Amino acid sequence: MALGHVRPAGSQDAGDIARIQLTTWRVAYRRLLPKQVLDSVDVAWLTERWRESIEAPPTPRHRVLVAVEQAEQSYLVGFAAAGPADEQALAPGEEPGVFGPDVVAVTDLLVEPRWGRRGHGSRLLSAAVDLWREDLFGTAVAWAYDADAATRKFLGSAGWEPDGASRALDVDDLLIPQLRLHVSLADAPL
Repeated sequence: MALGHVRPAGSQDAGDIARIQLTTWRVAYRRLLPKQVLDSVDVAWLTERWRESIEAPPTPRHRVLVAVEQAEQSYLVGFAAAGPADEQALAPGEEPGVFGPDVVAVTDLLVEPRWGRRGHGSRLLSAAVDLWREDLFGTAVAWAYDADAATRKFLGSAGWEPDGASRALDVDDLLIPQLRLHVSLADAPL
């Protein structure tokens, strides 16, 4: 297990978060997402979106956390972003209001592949669960790609299960199936 910790993201982290996201997409999702889409993502645009998310979150319950690997130098190696469940958490045909104010939606939980299997994902998830409980969330939901066995196994090992909802993302005219996972925060391990 690596030495590391999790902390709230600061605006200075936006570039590293964008880099981690794009690198992870290009490595871990290279067989899921079209190459031309991955190649066309502008890291400067992504950096600015993350800076906005960190500096001006929609609510105090929206949070971005970063995982740091500590060695001779410190490296940002992963991040998690979540907030109150909104329309992005809905499955096709679900009405707004399905989720109450006690449901948090994970929008991202990524560890750069070269830093994987060192406990960073578990530390991120544990820190997030602590904050969700403080924010009085009772349930968490997250979308995962059907073909992303690693994410499904990771979340499954922490008690997350499919809730029966599914959708397909339209990415450059390619439909990519996803399923929604959920967990009760009363039961979620730290």
